[in-house]
Amino acid sequence: MSKTKTNAELLNTPASTSQKPFDTEDFLARNGKLFMWIALAAVALVAIYYAYNYFAGQQEEEAQKDLFAPVTFLEADSVRLALKGNKTYRGLEQIIKDYPSTKAGNLARFYAGAAYLKEGAAAGKKESFQKAIDVLKQYNAGDYLTQPRAYCMLGDAYLELNKLEDAATYYGKAANYQANEQFTPVYLQKLALVYELQKKYKEAIEAYERTIKEFPAANTEVTNAKKYKARLEALITK
Repeated sequence: MSKTKTNAELLNTPASTSQKPFDTEDFLARNGKLFMWIALAAVALVAIYYAYNYFAGQQEEEAQKDLFAPVTFLEADSVRLALKGNKTYRGLEQIIKDYPSTKAGNLARFYAGAAYLKEGAAAGKKESFQKAIDVLKQYNAGDYLTQPRAYCMLGDAYLELNKLEDAATYYGKAANYQANEQFTPVYLQKLALVYELQKKYKEAIEAYERTIKEFPAANTEVTNAKKYKARLEALITK
């Protein structure tokens, strides 16, 4: 007879039948410390989450309060005071540094861009236009009002630096971002004028045509668009 055991015999051997079932108490006893550390880590993560939200809320509230004064200064054309602040109030530059992750800190970038543009226009300082570009490129709101306005200001800054291709790019972004009757015609007119400076007359005519067709209620811009479009068409046919 063969000495090789059948599967049935192997299953019935003392080695196989004496195996103990899974012992939960033994497993927990041997791994208790591991579970303790996992539990502590979970508690710590929850605590960090709530602490961060509380801190972020506090930061947002403080930033909103600090933003009021420099915006008021900017509206009064006190550009340097708006940007730099004084002993009593933080300026926009400091708010951006102190609250970089808050909504108010983000909005401070928008206002700082406008302030740098004003400073550049008043003093003819090219570095101010570059500062406007640097800060506005970091602005990201995603709303229908300030986001396209930020793109337009970027176009203005590049135009002041005679970087026409970049100016056209950002005027185009402004004109194509959540178009509306109030502001889009203005952006299209600026875009068309830059195309004219580049001698891209076909593209300029298309921008004027879009103003006329899509925004008929924008009286001033439509009137200008019709006039400039006719002038360019006459220029092309010569």
